[in-house]
Amino acid sequence: MNVIQKILTAIRGSARELGEAVVDTQAMRIFEQEIEDSKASLAEAKEGLTEIVAKKMSTERRLNDTKSEISENEGYAVKALEKSDETLALEVAGKIAKLEAKAEEVDTELASYTKNIEILKAQIQEAEKIIADHERELSMVKTRESVHQATKSVTQTVTANDSSIGSARDSLERIKEKQQGEQDKLDAGVLLRKEMTGDVLEKKLKSSGIKSDKHSAENVLARLKTKQ
Repeated sequence: MNVIQKILTAIRGSARELGEAVVDTQAMRIFEQEIEDSKASLAEAKEGLTEIVAKKMSTERRLNDTKSEISENEGYAVKALEKSDETLALEVAGKIAKLEAKAEEVDTELASYTKNIEILKAQIQEAEKIIADHERELSMVKTRESVHQATKSVTQTVTANDSSIGSARDSLERIKEKQQGEQDKLDAGVLLRKEMTGDVLEKKLKSSGIKSDKHSAENVLARLKTKQ
């Protein structure tokens, strides 16, 4: 392979890789558009199915009308025979034969509509299932892509701003230490106030038994016993 051929091969390879990258980048958008196109085609198919069903209903009415007409003329033919008018009966029979041929044609047409409707229904159901599967797959891909982008964004942010985040953490620690110092001051103030008002000493005396609480339940009970 000469140099020119190598260059051309490299160019084709690069073009292919670029094309694949573009397709991959736009994959979800392309897939989503394909789903929308499929939905549009499916809607047209359903409309076509509706038209065929309507034609089948019309054909059924024509078949029933023809059968009714055959039955009606059979009655005429019987009456003609009862009157021994075979000529009239034969004429009516000829009409019946034409009606029966017509009924057979209409019945064949009806059978064709029925078969086509069954086929279209099956195809539509299969298409709906495929579209639903594709929509579910697209939703999962979008979710995974969102998670991937979020993770990538956080990772890049942390990597790019590691020093800033470290400084922010240091600031938080200083704030926490300052808050704790303020709380310690408040607690110390409460303790000092109690000591200055004698609350702490009072508790110490009572706990050692040196001083009793005259309002205790024991003292009240002893006072009541002396009144008996």
